[in-house]
Amino acid sequence: MDTKNTSAPPRAQSRVPGKNHPSGQPTAGVTHDHVRHTENFTVIGNDLTQHPELSLLAIGLACYIQSVRPGTAVDIKTLAARFPEGPTRIAAALRELEAHGYLRRTRERTPTGRIVTHTVSCNRPGHRAAARETTTRRAARRTAPDEPATRKRLPTVPQPSYPAPALLRTAVDVLAGLRRHDPRLILSATDAEHLAPGVAAWLERDLTPSAVRHALTANLPNEPLIRPAALLAHRLTAQLPPAPPFRTPAQPPAVRHPLQNCDGCDHAFRSPAPGLCPACSTRYAQAESDPEHEDPEGF
Repeated sequence: MDTKNTSAPPRAQSRVPGKNHPSGQPTAGVTHDHVRHTENFTVIGNDLTQHPELSLLAIGLACYIQSVRPGTAVDIKTLAARFPEGPTRIAAALRELEAHGYLRRTRERTPTGRIVTHTVSCNRPGHRAAARETTTRRAARRTAPDEPATRKRLPTVPQPSYPAPALLRTAVDVLAGLRRHDPRLILSATDAEHLAPGVAAWLERDLTPSAVRHALTANLPNEPLIRPAALLAHRLTAQLPPAPPFRTPAQPPAVRHPLQNCDGCDHAFRSPAPGLCPACSTRYAQAESDPEHEDPEGF
């Protein structure tokens, strides 16, 4: 008669479906067997651990640096002694972290005169700049709720037919000198650059710089000028003098320099810089070549 062997091991039980794989089928990829840390842990953001541009060495090095206590040495020599990677690879990984904002390294001099590298580890690059920008925007909304978000563009101004560099320089000089006639007419460099072609268009029309200056500063309102550049742009357009006589198509447009007073005869002539008019230049050249030549005007 057969007897039951109670000491024999029971038959191995088959895996219960769904116990380890919720879907009942084994899946590819990683599964996590996690326990909750209550001590000796560091919080690392997924933006670092899953960064699409950082190398694996740079990510691991950043995790190590974020886990150490403040004051721990993290220079290239110390890290190369701590890890199997050499100083060249560690230096490259540090540069990666620095380029993406996870590290900030500065050279500083100690009271004893020694130069050391100060390293700042940042677990969320850009968060301080974003916080400052948010604070600035909130302060601007509180202090100036009615101020427009963007500054209105200046009105367009006339354009010269030939914007010669010397003509535009003279136009900028005219604009820069307006504040000496009225302190309210202080212009920024951007405003002067916008208005200069309009002033050049006036100078092309046989007006002297002083005449343009007078037209822009005469009969200004007594109240404060909110946007002096906009007022000047309006005057340059609304009060633009008529153009000089029309040139035939066969004649190419000449460079119209600003008017200058001749140092010899005191007559007006066009030139990029002060000096002698063509007639006085000719008489001066004749007097130099022929000492006996008599100048009827006594030049």
